[in-house]
Amino acid sequence: MLSGAQQTTQPSSPGDPGPSQPQAPAQSQPSPSPQQSPSDKNKQSQNTSSEGKVAGTSKDRLFYTLPNFLTLQNTGKLPPLSVKDKFKVVALGTFDYVQYPWWGLVASISQAENSEPAFGQGWVGYAKRYGTTAGDSTVENFMVGAVLPSMLHQDPRFYQSEQGGFPRRVGYAVSRIFVTRSDSGHAQFNFSEILGSASAAAISTYSYHPKSTFVRTRTNPHMFIGSDRTLTNSASVWATQVSLDTVTIVVKEFWPDVHRKLSRKSQAKGNSAGSPAP
Repeated sequence: MLSGAQQTTQPSSPGDPGPSQPQAPAQSQPSPSPQQSPSDKNKQSQNTSSEGKVAGTSKDRLFYTLPNFLTLQNTGKLPPLSVKDKFKVVALGTFDYVQYPWWGLVASISQAENSEPAFGQGWVGYAKRYGTTAGDSTVENFMVGAVLPSMLHQDPRFYQSEQGGFPRRVGYAVSRIFVTRSDSGHAQFNFSEILGSASAAAISTYSYHPKSTFVRTRTNPHMFIGSDRTLTNSASVWATQVSLDTVTIVVKEFWPDVHRKLSRKSQAKGNSAGSPAP
């Protein structure tokens, strides 16, 4: 379809009557907006559809359930998140409706293993384990994703690579535990992850977790065997948190591939079901 400017520049035949009023020059008309290529339109629509509640974040969910709002796919350098936005997106992920049953599952596993025996068993023990599980998750999420990134001006978002083979992508994902971007876009040591998780481990160990460990024996049902509030225990909790974050970030790197394969299978299944019988 021709634009208005193209139509006015076509020469008229000698027999055609001239216009009753002089036409304005083609360059005086507002120039049409530059047309976007199909790939640009697809990228724009993809970015729009994946935009989260906070600008510069996503609305992605790992396995369609767990919040993954700080993970970005197919994006270059983005404007930095403000302090308010860092806290807001972490709060959205931490207190998402999926987290509550997830904490319940983790607390159930802890109850079955009788971890931290000082909590005891029964519903009271389960409630204590549920509370500490929720507290651990909340404290670490905010320390790693909001408090330290705001103080140190670091970007808490994870930018997926999706380049290279499996070993290279695994290496990239693992390296993001130690390397991150500053708010200005430069590579930096990931103090937010390392110091944030260490701070969260210290806060949980020395505040609301049990002070002491007890074991039940035949002669003494509450035998004291030692204090849990030690530097060694804090270091163990910190190492566990960093290990879990490492596994999680590797899953985040490959989740788009899994998502695409599942979408293709679902689409192919829908097309085959909707095709008319021969």
